[in-house]
Amino acid sequence: MNFYPFHIGDYAAHTRHLSLMEDLAYRRLIDLYYLSEGSIVGSWELIARRIGMSDISSDVKYILETYFELNGEKWVNKRCDEELAKYHLKAESARNANRAKSEKISVLKSTLKSEPLQLPTNNQEPITNNIKTITPDGVSESIFKDFKKLRATKKAPLTETALKGLEREAKKANMSLQSVMELCCERGWSGFKADWVTIEAQKAKELPLGTDAQVEAAYKAECGDPAKSRFNNYWEMKNFVIAQREKRKLAT
Repeated sequence: MNFYPFHIGDYAAHTRHLSLMEDLAYRRLIDLYYLSEGSIVGSWELIARRIGMSDISSDVKYILETYFELNGEKWVNKRCDEELAKYHLKAESARNANRAKSEKISVLKSTLKSEPLQLPTNNQEPITNNIKTITPDGVSESIFKDFKKLRATKKAPLTETALKGLEREAKKANMSLQSVMELCCERGWSGFKADWVTIEAQKAKELPLGTDAQVEAAYKAECGDPAKSRFNNYWEMKNFVIAQREKRKLAT
């Protein structure tokens, strides 16, 4: 063990009475204890020689008898043993963590070797896209090609799901799939909603509101008898007609 915590306050409180040589002996004995990671073995004369203080071995003997306990032939220090136990526990936890990490990496490498990554090549399209390539019934091949080309430019492949949605919206609008695809190609739509043509049809049926006579005619056709209305001018009547149209759109 090449590193250990040194609590200056605790050390000073327990060693303030020591002489300089006794203090040096204690510090060297602690260093030796941690370096050997355990008890110090031998007579106090031999230990004094090991820490380079044989000429003042009596000071070493005093420190051993004061701060260490003789257990057989071993000198032990409880505080040092506690720090060593913490050190070994931490080291063991680190080894276990590294071992677990190594095992995971080994398993991952084995999996990658046994199951190589399958990458699509230029002559192989991924089957998971499920792109529709067969011309649907009732649609000309040229219209179908144009519609697929349009969706490709918008990065929207024509899948089975997309085609079913297109067919569903075509039925809602009471249009054929061929007519829907033609309309999409003409207007640059990659998709289609029945509401889009329904709203346009409603607008086409609406009477113009350019002149006072047109406003009055539109009010009569869509709201009732203009003679019974209480508008101050045709501008108010026109705004009322527009508001009623918007309400009908929201209701549908």
